[in-house]
Amino acid sequence: MHTQKTYKLSFIILSSVLLLCFFMNISLGSVSIPFKDIFNSIIGTPIEKEYWKDIVLDFRLPKAFTAILVGSGLGISGLLMQTLFRNPLAGPFVLGISSGASLGVALVVMGSSFFGGSMAILLASKWSLVIASSLGSFLVLLAVILVSSKVRDTMAILIIGLMFASITAAVVSVLSYFASAEQLQQYIFWGFGSLGSLSWNEVLVLFSVCFIGIVLSIASIKALNTLLLGENYAKSLGLNIKQSRLLIIVATSLLAGTITAFAGPIAFIGLAIPHITRQVFNTSNHKVLIPAVILFGAIVLLICDSIAQLPTSDYMLPINAITSIIGAPVVIWLLVRKRKMVF
Repeated sequence: MHTQKTYKLSFIILSSVLLLCFFMNISLGSVSIPFKDIFNSIIGTPIEKEYWKDIVLDFRLPKAFTAILVGSGLGISGLLMQTLFRNPLAGPFVLGISSGASLGVALVVMGSSFFGGSMAILLASKWSLVIASSLGSFLVLLAVILVSSKVRDTMAILIIGLMFASITAAVVSVLSYFASAEQLQQYIFWGFGSLGSLSWNEVLVLFSVCFIGIVLSIASIKALNTLLLGENYAKSLGLNIKQSRLLIIVATSLLAGTITAFAGPIAFIGLAIPHITRQVFNTSNHKVLIPAVILFGAIVLLICDSIAQLPTSDYMLPINAITSIIGAPVVIWLLVRKRKMVF
């Protein structure tokens, strides 16, 4: 009973920190806007300068919501993969989903070197990179699902996922070799990751898919807790391993694939957030871990995005650089300070 009370308090504190980070994130930027005017913009009351409202409503708010969705989605998919493969180094992209997305984008951006001018027509569409990335992720997902239905060993699926990643990386390398400097630059910029380029419609699509992924993750809680005991013991308890594994893979793919499609490949979050959460909550119960990972992922990415904005400056650092620079030392420190991992 005492433990439950502790968790309730922890969740209240985390929710408060998330709210604080959210308002801090929307108050920072190249244009200095008083906090009172930011709040008035959100509730729709008149403010001193009308264009401030456009900055808050059309740029800062969608970016902050994108950071929350991306952070929580990648955190959950990383947790699912680490539990499924019982590997602390597993992340949301071990199944080759990120590589599939990268290949889709590479074909659109750099494919004109191979396929002629028809690819330029695709680039004219605002949704072209999102669609290409989603298709790439989806095709790799289909291949992984096909393999998982034939292969019994979970570790074999992990290795096959890494092989898919190697194959797609090789194709991207060939495309990069023949691409022009401008095409190569566009592809590299996509690889940096971005939270600030989505419209409200795109944020809504991202939210809808992430919501489905989170619901599937919550539906897998019992299976995830049972898998911690080992596959053989889980079978003896009556768990349908193949069905549970498929549900976890689909949930991860929906989250990681869609997030990569809309925001690019964001490093560190999926790998590190589950570790940070386990260190703080000191439990392996996914009923506690999943909501905690959602909150931690959102908080960390909001903080990273606030740093990346370089407040009062016109420059904005790549989000990928910040997540790695800030995140990796934090994980090292946590693991060194508390060597015994709950897993």
